[in-house]
Amino acid sequence: MCEASPVNQDWEDRVTAAWATFDDYPEEKAADFRAVIDALAAELPDGSPLGLFEQACAWDSTGHSDKAVPLYREALARGLGEISQYKGRRAKIQLSSSLRNTGQPEEGVKLLTPELDAPSDELDDAVRACLALCLSSLDRDREGLSLVLGALAPHLPRYQRSMANYARALVEPED
Repeated sequence: MCEASPVNQDWEDRVTAAWATFDDYPEEKAADFRAVIDALAAELPDGSPLGLFEQACAWDSTGHSDKAVPLYREALARGLGEISQYKGRRAKIQLSSSLRNTGQPEEGVKLLTPELDAPSDELDDAVRACLALCLSSLDRDREGLSLVLGALAPHLPRYQRSMANYARALVEPED
């Protein structure tokens, strides 16, 4: 299998199945879960962005943002976004969250801000939520609240226009 070619559906299905069992691993068995993901990643060519991404997710999900950061960065550097735009965007969201968790929220803001202008998909609200957390860590709470309200507004059964207006007003300069 060529690194740049899509992974076969069987591998993707087994990764999905492994993640479906994540809650079956208590904290003291986190290493066992990571071993499952490592074994799946080992089926791919060395340095595969997909394998690196899954390993980063496993470290991140088991409470080790510090170990996840370099793996997310390497996955993105090796072209994860070209192989899968969706996973590339997920990696940016998750990397930003990990950067925030490791005391580097400004890097998270730099990474996610361009995603506000990326083609829309189901991850838009996650981008805004994670970016809001990074902004809050930088004492930029009004900007963060604006993003969260803007993301929430379309999902409300009523008051969509009001909430969207309030979101904009939080970051507009006062007269």
